[in-house]
Amino acid sequence: MKKNKAASEFRSLLGKFFTAYLPISVNASPNTIESYKCAFRLLFQYLNDEVGIGSNRITFETLNFDLLTNFFDWLATARKNSRTTMKQRLGALSSFAEYAQNRNLEAGYVFRNSLGRISKKSFRRVKGKQRCVFTLQELEIFFSLPDASDRIGWRDLVLLVVMYASGARAQEICDLTVKDVSHDSNRNAILTIVGKGEKPRRVKITNDATEMLNKYMAYRKIGDQPTRHVFSSQRNEQMSVSCVEEIFAKYERTAKDAHPDKFCSGSYIPHVMRHTTATHLLEAGVPLAVIKNILGHASIQTTQVYIEVTQQTVDKYMKEWSEKWFPKDEAKEGRLPEVQNSLPEFLR
Repeated sequence: MKKNKAASEFRSLLGKFFTAYLPISVNASPNTIESYKCAFRLLFQYLNDEVGIGSNRITFETLNFDLLTNFFDWLATARKNSRTTMKQRLGALSSFAEYAQNRNLEAGYVFRNSLGRISKKSFRRVKGKQRCVFTLQELEIFFSLPDASDRIGWRDLVLLVVMYASGARAQEICDLTVKDVSHDSNRNAILTIVGKGEKPRRVKITNDATEMLNKYMAYRKIGDQPTRHVFSSQRNEQMSVSCVEEIFAKYERTAKDAHPDKFCSGSYIPHVMRHTTATHLLEAGVPLAVIKNILGHASIQTTQVYIEVTQQTVDKYMKEWSEKWFPKDEAKEGRLPEVQNSLPEFLR
């Protein structure tokens, strides 16, 4: 009986944290609230799947130092979260811990004290994890994996293509609504993307990506509903970042199984698609200042750090240098490929 009361209190405080404290008292942005919700959805998933504790049985005492340490290890190894992402998850949990302790000193103390003992510097790096990009051939393979004859596969394909065409972050693509999609005089789609700090930017996407996006929106019959989100999950009208991560993880597994000689650069999380877009734009000769605006970076220094030249580009220039200084008659060139039902309502 005592445990039921403790679990009910935890759930009640967490609900008030998301429905009143963050949106009203703190006036937190929708993106911040969604990021915090994502952290708790992952915590609930870990407790349910790895520890066997359902969401209706979680108490503050459950969230001790050992459990939280194992949770962050799970984020690093199973979810392939970067250190930066794990710091964001820690920040979300810590914010709620402070809120809870101010309302129930005894109950919230264990949780907050346990989080305080977890050092950001101690987060495990994922073994072999490195920044990577899709090569053109890998990108072609990745786009071929979703089954476009299936409703979910069709959604996945359009999402992947639009992310590549726009360089949008996962959260930005989840926030995209019908009113954010307009067209120029040539019928190319222009996406109004709201990035970090609520700063909007406009990105024009290619003809092929536009055609796919238009067909997908027509298929969903949402063209005349400006507030509808372009991409939805099977359960929610707006897709979450976790859902995008699961889409990438699914096709990454399939791609690596089918092509063990490719996709060897690391973990192909959603941000890799943005990194790929930036790298391919650079390789195509697009000025760094333009790429900065497309990606929505505040500083060009961020763009410079973000972009790395791929091995494919290195090979290309080495080949050109070799052919110029060491010519061979009739040289033949190889062609490059062308291009949870138990979750509380407030966390859904």
